[in-house]
Amino acid sequence: MKIDSRETLNTMGKTWKEGFAKETARILVCAGTGCVANGSLQVYEALKAEVQRRNAYVSVEMLLEEGQSGTTIVKSGCHGFCEMGPLVRLEPGGILYIKVSKDDATDIVTALLEGKGPVERLLYKHPVTGEIYAEESNIPFYKHQTRTVLQHCGVIDPEDIREYIAEGGYQALAKVLHEMSPADVCQEVIDSGLRGRGGGGFPTGRKWEATRISEGEKKYVVCNGDEGDPGAFMDRSVMEGDPHKVLEGMAIAGYAVGADEGYIYVRAEYPLAVQRLETAIKQALEMGLLGENILGTGFNFRIKIKEGAGAFVCGEETALLASIEGERGMPRPKPPFPAQSGLWGKPTLINNVETFANVPKVINDGAKVFRKSGTAKSPGTKTFALTGQVANTGLIEVPMGITLRDIVYEIGGGLRNGKRFKAVQIGGPSGGCLTEQHMDMELDFDSLLSVGAMIGSGGLVVTNEDTCMVEFARYFMNFTQNESCGKCVPCREGTKRMLEMLQRAVDGEGRPEDVEILEDLAEAVKDGSLCGLGKTAPNPVLSMLKYFKDEYVAHVVDKRCPAGVCKALLGYSIDPESCKGCSKCSRVCPVGAITGEIKKPYRIDSEKCIKCGACVSSCPFKAIKEG
Repeated sequence: MKIDSRETLNTMGKTWKEGFAKETARILVCAGTGCVANGSLQVYEALKAEVQRRNAYVSVEMLLEEGQSGTTIVKSGCHGFCEMGPLVRLEPGGILYIKVSKDDATDIVTALLEGKGPVERLLYKHPVTGEIYAEESNIPFYKHQTRTVLQHCGVIDPEDIREYIAEGGYQALAKVLHEMSPADVCQEVIDSGLRGRGGGGFPTGRKWEATRISEGEKKYVVCNGDEGDPGAFMDRSVMEGDPHKVLEGMAIAGYAVGADEGYIYVRAEYPLAVQRLETAIKQALEMGLLGENILGTGFNFRIKIKEGAGAFVCGEETALLASIEGERGMPRPKPPFPAQSGLWGKPTLINNVETFANVPKVINDGAKVFRKSGTAKSPGTKTFALTGQVANTGLIEVPMGITLRDIVYEIGGGLRNGKRFKAVQIGGPSGGCLTEQHMDMELDFDSLLSVGAMIGSGGLVVTNEDTCMVEFARYFMNFTQNESCGKCVPCREGTKRMLEMLQRAVDGEGRPEDVEILEDLAEAVKDGSLCGLGKTAPNPVLSMLKYFKDEYVAHVVDKRCPAGVCKALLGYSIDPESCKGCSKCSRVCPVGAITGEIKKPYRIDSEKCIKCGACVSSCPFKAIKEG
């Protein structure tokens, strides 16, 4: 059907809300990429078949068009607790089942329809306290979050626009089209203090206003969904789990800046996000919420999807624009800025997925309400991908200003296996390290910049005492160097030379003079690179040198890896007190570096040893030591 007025939108929203209320129960199966990879679609089919077998199943059409009641099975977006997937949540009650398989379908449905208690073996058990949690909202991973952007992810079917509208979707668009001028919208976003969630934290409203006042009959709105940071999947999850929120934010931006066309730039490695965005755009066009004369106001806005080829540099806005235009994705000098001359030389507004997903809340609730969350200079919430050596990994959303301690120990459940915390890499290859001294610092744009880090797209990689920070920095530098577009010399050559020095260090070939040279080179690349990606590429190296310089010195001067990770710097020796002379180590050594006599202590020739570690794993008496 066509929704051609605000009144019709309100009526249909109310009607569909009442229709969904006829559900006697709802089974939500996570169909985000992570859970799908672990078999959640098979879980969905098994649950649906079991409910149908009991004649309790109703489809959405039966609910909304025929007024029937019963149990629905819904494929939702990402629930966030990725490590525990496949995830299944039951409503009402908010019961969360973890690591569900298709073989669990009968037990789940039996307990639900027969009013039995939850299936205890599928509930979350705290790894430290042993406490069992039935309700999702009580699990520490969720309890300490504030889900705004992720409000609908895991709650609604992302491929059914009716669910989004029933939850108040497109009301913000209706509000701006009927009650606000473009200048009013820009001012509201300025007043909200919303800052770009793509990493730089530039004030969103100022970017909108700059585009609005730029002269030009044709303007564009571009959504940056490239998200190339290793381990980052926040934007992907929003596009998969709540695509209409992104479309609504873009349409509001189009009205505010005077654009009638938008592009969503999504990397082709996100096929599920692309598919759900395509479905959402098609549905919005069919209902008249995109296209011509939206809600009868004369406003026109269409959205196209551009699939990127996976180049990290295309996360930079001018490189992204070049890619949309069919050119090689390489940054352009600024000024002019995209707001003055962007896509095909026209004024262009660029924000990332999470930024656009915040816009409906800003409009619906108002700037003052939005500012109640977060900090004075960084209002609102931020999504993070929490990964690494923390007990609970996944997608989280927290208020700006939360401390690292709360994220690691409250939401993340602390470090695995009782290991000591060492550092967090925040912001991916463009970010930096936070250490024990930063545990109680507020996490916001300005605080992080003051210590040489940045929020970036929102990756959080937690490391423990066994992590070699030199190798950690080498990993990120290798990624950045491979992804450099090569346009400017400081980034193209500088990252290569930094990588060479880090590689020498972990290979046991480091030079003492590298300590000073590496730091000077990192600063030169930071100052001289053309685009933001080149300027931030040295951040992991600079923070490693700032907080873990002693480890780098140990590598290049002492030829020692304090964490015992870099094989080239490891040495093996046999403790004569522990060695029983069994000869097992000698028999597995591939190069004959171990010699001795039966029932007497054996010896390792360090000149011959290739440090493969075969002897360590074969020794039944743990007599072989690393160091």
